[in-house]
Amino acid sequence: MTSTKKDPVLAVLQLSGGNDALNTLVPYGDPKYFDHRPTVRVSEDQVLKINDYVGLNPAMAPIKELYDQGKVAIIQGVGYPNPNRSHFRSMDIWHTCEPDKVGNEGWLGRATRDIDPTGENVLTAVNFGRGLPRSLAAPGVPVASVGNLETYGVLTGIEDQQRDEALDIFSRMYSPAMGRGQVIDYLSHTGMDALKGADILSTAPEKYSSTVEYDGNSVAQYMRNIAQTHVAGFGTRFLYTTAPYNSFDTHAGQMVGHSGLWREVSAAVRDFQDDLNENDAADNMTLLVFTEFGRRVQDNGSGTDHGSGGVAFVIGENVKGGLYGEYPSLADDKLLEGDLHFNNDFRGLYASLLEKWIGIDSKPVVGGTFEQMDFI
Repeated sequence: MTSTKKDPVLAVLQLSGGNDALNTLVPYGDPKYFDHRPTVRVSEDQVLKINDYVGLNPAMAPIKELYDQGKVAIIQGVGYPNPNRSHFRSMDIWHTCEPDKVGNEGWLGRATRDIDPTGENVLTAVNFGRGLPRSLAAPGVPVASVGNLETYGVLTGIEDQQRDEALDIFSRMYSPAMGRGQVIDYLSHTGMDALKGADILSTAPEKYSSTVEYDGNSVAQYMRNIAQTHVAGFGTRFLYTTAPYNSFDTHAGQMVGHSGLWREVSAAVRDFQDDLNENDAADNMTLLVFTEFGRRVQDNGSGTDHGSGGVAFVIGENVKGGLYGEYPSLADDKLLEGDLHFNNDFRGLYASLLEKWIGIDSKPVVGGTFEQMDFI
């Protein structure tokens, strides 16, 4: 009997730069919030209230609508022990699940290898944006990284012989540094995987139609690309994109900049959900939205500096919406060097998604056993 059950898919939207948790999920019911934030704060009358203590930033109305429909899980105080305030190191920790050393494999790279150990499907994992996030990188794991789906693959119509010549040129460029044999082996494998992936992905737009009109910013367009790839049915299990580099690093001018960022992200997330529903493709898609750390509890007069204790979102038709974990205390004696403590280890968040949604053993992926959450 042929199974018609769809494989579960995880999309990830990374808010690069360190999103300010306090002005995202606003603890308007705590007087300490207004004490610590004399300037960079959301007034109570503007907050999109969830309960008598917290509410969402007013720029997040589309996400609040999804929350009210029970489709958004908000993970409060998410982070890890001994937080690092460096963008690069903290994001590396989130990407590799290695807080005590520099890891060489990304968590989604490991998960991809678990699902497709022989690399049979070169599109098991796809990234949209420049470069390749560390979370997707693992030796021997093919990952397609796409700058623009509409133009991706335009050079892939060349004949196999010309492709071999192109790879040979690359091998001669890099062989002095790495050794020719190693480079040829690497490029012939990953290079041909990339070309094969490009060939397949270039057909995605023609398999997709939608009445949803996304905004023109990069987050919206990449979320549209994720929807197109998902709808096309290539067997992709992990789809990834990143907000513009360090855009959430709001050291100055935060009140305008942060609201504008969340307005774009929230609209993109809403349009993405509408698009999936229109294409009957929402039932097997879950979206994770995360950032590398939160911001300092006290503002600096115009913005906020690097902190800890962030907030993450899990969104989709299969999500049990609500607040998860306790909001970190704002009491002076409960802060960590002026930062929010973390209440939920991000590896438990990942483990919950991997085991309860994707359906694989999380321990080898996240590096141990962590308390899971019941949002799926």
